[in-house]
Amino acid sequence: MVTLGLSHKSAPVEIRERIVFPLECLEEAVCNLVERPGVDEAVLLSTCNRTELYAVLAPEATPDILQRWLEHTHRLSPGWLAQYLYLLNGEAAVRHLLTVASGLDSLVLGEPQILGQTKCAYQAALRCGTVRYTLDRLFQYAFSVAKQVRSETEIGAHPVSVAFAAVSLASQIFGDLDRQTALLIGAGDTIELTARHLREHRIARLIIANRSLERARKLAEQYQGEAISLADIPHVLKETDIIVSSTASTLPILGKGSVESALKRRKHRPMFMVDIAVPRDIEPEVGALADVYLYTIDDLREVIDDSLRSRREAARQADLIIADQVERFMSWMRSLQAVSPIRCYRHRAERLREEVLQRARRRLSRGDDPALVLEYLSHTLTKKLIHEPTVGLREAARSGDPEMIRTSHRLLGLHTDEDEVS
Repeated sequence: MVTLGLSHKSAPVEIRERIVFPLECLEEAVCNLVERPGVDEAVLLSTCNRTELYAVLAPEATPDILQRWLEHTHRLSPGWLAQYLYLLNGEAAVRHLLTVASGLDSLVLGEPQILGQTKCAYQAALRCGTVRYTLDRLFQYAFSVAKQVRSETEIGAHPVSVAFAAVSLASQIFGDLDRQTALLIGAGDTIELTARHLREHRIARLIIANRSLERARKLAEQYQGEAISLADIPHVLKETDIIVSSTASTLPILGKGSVESALKRRKHRPMFMVDIAVPRDIEPEVGALADVYLYTIDDLREVIDDSLRSRREAARQADLIIADQVERFMSWMRSLQAVSPIRCYRHRAERLREEVLQRARRRLSRGDDPALVLEYLSHTLTKKLIHEPTVGLREAARSGDPEMIRTSHRLLGLHTDEDEVS
């Protein structure tokens, strides 16, 4: 099993935004991936901070097939992504997924949204049949471990999030927010959380813009705000002090021209903007305008780090939980290697049993003494069953290798005095 991907730790936002898979496209994309020869199972996780492929490959396949698929899907030159990608195999891949699902690899340490996003990725793969025995077990295990981390540590006990960081930064720039107007673009979880934090900071006016006016109204009602459509944004820009944008748009929502016009009408009173979206909602050129403080999700890192001190001890505790659970999962993975030999051994024993039983029945049918037949049956079956293990023990003894001898004893359930001493 392998993981190939990029995240906020390996690639800047301008690279990540080129590799995003929208939620509605996940199922089609992961189905397309498994159509590639050599990819037996796959799950595609794609958020604003990471795009990762979790896959089980055929023995003859190499992880290069995953990189080539990513580059082909996004029309990139072969090898272009290599410098931003990480590749994890086996135990490292398992540990990574458990860490991601638990929120320990997120930009905001311990944030809970990633668990829901991971479940969505798993469900998309499940619907199109790209998850089978190994990845199904792994992802179910990851969800269970994430729940354990939440319940046994305080990793989620403090309100640290991108939304919280954005509002905290706005407070540093403007001081009290009871005279400011905030425009939130989008209606997803991050925007809802931002609206909640702004209300807690007593924002004077809250405007929510969304492509669906109905969704904007529904959210605005919860936080005593106003709802507008995306088309109405230019009409309120001149009144807006704070803008937080997080949509799934593939094109920018705010351009340099509209912001420049709003600044003139505001007599150059400063505007604070946070663009959480990937791809970005606000043209990067807006950041070059005087009186505009434009932050991307990457720029929030320092603010977020200042808010994380209370979670770091919890993260250390979570790491211990994950280390233990990784070992348990890997033990299960290793046990799979014995499934085929066990099946063969049982089949062989059953074949021997049937063979000796048929002989015993023939003896009974010709009138032999039942007691003697039973004696023959037990003696012959025992002799046949222990023949191969006995040969193996002799070979282990001839090798003179103490470890091989001890292993042979353990496999056969033998406990000698020497074993107990060692």
